[in-house]
Amino acid sequence: MLNTAVLVLNKHYQPIHVTTVRRAFVMLYQGMAKAVDRHFETFDFPSWSALTASVHDETIGMVDRRVRVPRVILLHACNHFPRSRVRFSRINIYLRDGNRCQYCGRGSARVEINLDHVIPRSRGGSTTWENVVCSCVPCNVRKGGRTPEEAGMNLVRWPSRPRWSPLIYRGAGSRIHDAWRPFLTEADAAYWNTELDP
Repeated sequence: MLNTAVLVLNKHYQPIHVTTVRRAFVMLYQGMAKAVDRHFETFDFPSWSALTASVHDETIGMVDRRVRVPRVILLHACNHFPRSRVRFSRINIYLRDGNRCQYCGRGSARVEINLDHVIPRSRGGSTTWENVVCSCVPCNVRKGGRTPEEAGMNLVRWPSRPRWSPLIYRGAGSRIHDAWRPFLTEADAAYWNTELDP
């Protein structure tokens, strides 16, 4: 439980990072942050730990009681603003496509997945969000330098520019907590900042 994900907001309630429950409790205890509940109320460590935990809450045990796990924390002094767009990078393509081949739908480890141009570069296809997808090696070989139509293959989902923050997905282990949803925006908090060349 201590290594699960907590969304970190700047003082303007914008998501900037994902941390662990362990680190979130340290920041709460040191007065660097406040916990945010589902009603958008904020709590310092003493008031958060004084809240009664219900049987449906995720909790951790302390010496004398159980304390709710905060899923969202708000930093007091952080003015950092997230970037306005999601970077076009390999890791973000893997995240967008869920490490799944967009032709056969099979999930694989990243080392077993290629990136494929839907419209091949030899045919004028560009290296953009709208033309690059994850592809397993067998599907990539089968498609070759053809379009999916020419190869008799269908895309599971047509590629597009994502509107989410990849950092949030990575930190959550691909699980988004319900408490995070009101704060997720088009902010770019990409953790692998190397942008691919067009």
